[in-house]
Amino acid sequence: MNNIAIYTLTSELHDEKAVDAVTKAFLESLSITYDFMGSDFSTYGSRALSLIYVRTGGTEGIFRQLLPTLQAQSESPFYLLTSGKSNSLAASMEILSYLQQMQLKGEILHGTPSYIVRRISLLEKAEAARKKLRNCRLGVIGQPSDWLISSTVNRAKVKEKLGIELIDIPMATLLERVQATPAVAPAETSDRADIQQNLPGANSIYQALKTIVADYQLQGFTLRCFDLLTEVKNTGCLALAKLNSEGIVAGCEGDIPALLSMTIVNSLLGISGFQANPSTIDPETGQMLFAHCTIPLNMVENYEFDTHFESGIGVGIRGRMKEGPVTLFKVSGDLSRHFAEEGLLVKNQAECDLCRTQQVIQLADRQKTAYFLTNPIGNHHVILPGHHKELLEEILK
Repeated sequence: MNNIAIYTLTSELHDEKAVDAVTKAFLESLSITYDFMGSDFSTYGSRALSLIYVRTGGTEGIFRQLLPTLQAQSESPFYLLTSGKSNSLAASMEILSYLQQMQLKGEILHGTPSYIVRRISLLEKAEAARKKLRNCRLGVIGQPSDWLISSTVNRAKVKEKLGIELIDIPMATLLERVQATPAVAPAETSDRADIQQNLPGANSIYQALKTIVADYQLQGFTLRCFDLLTEVKNTGCLALAKLNSEGIVAGCEGDIPALLSMTIVNSLLGISGFQANPSTIDPETGQMLFAHCTIPLNMVENYEFDTHFESGIGVGIRGRMKEGPVTLFKVSGDLSRHFAEEGLLVKNQAECDLCRTQQVIQLADRQKTAYFLTNPIGNHHVILPGHHKELLEEILK
């Protein structure tokens, strides 16, 4: 089944054969893959992207009669495709104005074929991600770390805007699962004796988290991971690195806004992103250093184990991501703000006095460093390979 369905609005006053000829030529010019549904709206909203092709003028009243049914079938904005022939653009503008009066969202897709195709491609990805996010269940294992004093969340807004439900899970639940899980060494190994000794314990945390994800039917979670240092003398870094690479979004320190950011990224790109915090910023050059002790294993070219930086115990990850284009991203806990900027990963480094995975990033616009120094959304941000600012902006409209 295609991800795009095209439905039509046509006035009976227009010659059907002439309209069909225009339709054929217009849709062929777009060179997209779609299912043509015609005037049968019974399946409207079932695909990632439903387009309403306004073929002629005089269709405004038809749309108004259809609107209650369409609203019942889909929560997405209304995307009005128009060729501009037979007063279709004028009708689309009247329809969009009516939608706005009804406090509903919509957009007219009109212009050159290349522009329309680019918008459709972007909208298809964004709408598919929105559908994936609806009814998503994310766990909060333990409370957010004590130092995350600004990283609060408005659960009602998160549910309303993204359809995500946050599930509180006591830290004691995880600790009980860890204690009940045999300490068996994972497939991963290390040449360092201290790391090798800690791998079975790190694997127990990984296995325990997997059972929680299954039992609570979660698509992801954030973990108050520093409690593990004192309670089980190990870290969750390996578990988070592996779970993220398996498609389960897994965040650190109980940071819920960072978890939401990673979940949005995952819904769009199939990766969770690298949750990290800036260590140094050069406002004059736009160069920044980010670091953390875990990174999804499916985002790196290679990795090695070290201890967790702050504590010097357990298992941390030093991963090296491919140098090249990256995007920095973060949403606020009430989704009222977000930051999305592009840059280049210019170097992976391995200094001993920082969290183990370290990335030197050059922002495309050095002036954007002002955001971090004057109006940041907490300390953690998510780094993802490739330039995806436009796509992230689209899903958060």
